[in-house]
Amino acid sequence: QVQLVESGGGLVQAGGSLRLSCVASGSIFSRRAMGWYRQAPGKQRELVATITNSGVTNYADSVKGRFTISKDNVNTVNLQMNSLKPDDTAVYYCNAQYPSRNYWGKGTLVTVSS
Repeated sequence: QVQLVESGGGLVQAGGSLRLSCVASGSIFSRRAMGWYRQAPGKQRELVATITNSGVTNYADSVKGRFTISKDNVNTVNLQMNSLKPDDTAVYYCNAQYPSRNYWGKGTLVTVSS
């Protein structure tokens, strides 16, 4: 069983920075990628950034140039968020992709005040 635990959320002023971390436990066999998604109040969950096992990254247009996804090791993925905007306010979820299914963390709240 795969478990994902996020940390690093909080309250920050517009223009500030936060760093989110996600630690995965369980099998890494056949895992294809890890990433971050977010869900704002009243909106659908959306992609923020992903990183494959080989290090290929993908970003939503809305965060390109401001957010950076990285891996400390095979089981830890980070999201460095700079120049935060009030529109970035959301619950951020860690995701792990496997051929048969996706796994999700419980989420961490990021609130950006104007």
